Amino acid sequence: MKQDDIIKTLSDVPLFKGLSREELAPIIEIAQARFYKHKMYVFMQDDQLDRVFFIHSGKVKIYKTDFSGKEQIISILEPGEMFPHSGFFRKGNFPAHAEVMENATLIVIPIDKFEEFLISFPELCIKLFTDLGEKIVDLQQSLEAQILHNTYEQIILLLIRLCKSNGEKKGDRYKLTTQFTNRELANMIGTSRETVSRTINQLKKKEFVWQDDVGFYLLNREALQQELFY
Repeated sequence: MKQDDIIKTLSDVPLFKGLSREELAPIIEIAQARFYKHKMYVFMQDDQLDRVFFIHSGKVKIYKTDFSGKEQIISILEPGEMFPHSGFFRKGNFPAHAEVMENATLIVIPIDKFEEFLISFPELCIKLFTDLGEKIVDLQQSLEAQILHNTYEQIILLLIRLCKSNGEKKGDRYKLTTQFTNRELANMIGTSRETVSRTINQLKKKEFVWQDDVGFYLLNREALQQELFY
């Protein structure tokens, strides 16, 4: 991967928007590009947290596992995103697993050098912690959904959240940019694959959800929101 590609990728990251090439130079000098194949681990839960990653291409699944090996998917990250979203300015371990869903090229920066760079640009710290705050709000909403809603409603709320995090607007619909399996959707909210399958089929019959020829979901977000208050 050429240095110009690294510069372009980092320049497109919301955190670095507005910085000149000269201002980015210190971080570009220490950035390295690494290629990861499908199913490879970028890091595992409880590994020492010593790096921060930016996605140039491909997709990365962030998830936790319990003692029985049950998987809880936290997020599916796409090009332009940074991870992890915790561990800055303290010693610690990676809070979850990061597994490559599609062949990926990642830009890797040592976290101690990244922290030094942040300190030199206080406005970046504000951006970073604003982003972390939004992640916390998303997590709170996810937890509230599990407490206050039945499984049918939880699946609808998940699809609505995915419109924001992994979707792009296509006319009056949203197209999810990742091909989620029913198992992956189930692992995001702690339910079974069969329950997700039944619910998706119900939503398809109501014409709130479709799949294109390749298997990507198309969602009527407004109709899904109305379904929650029906």
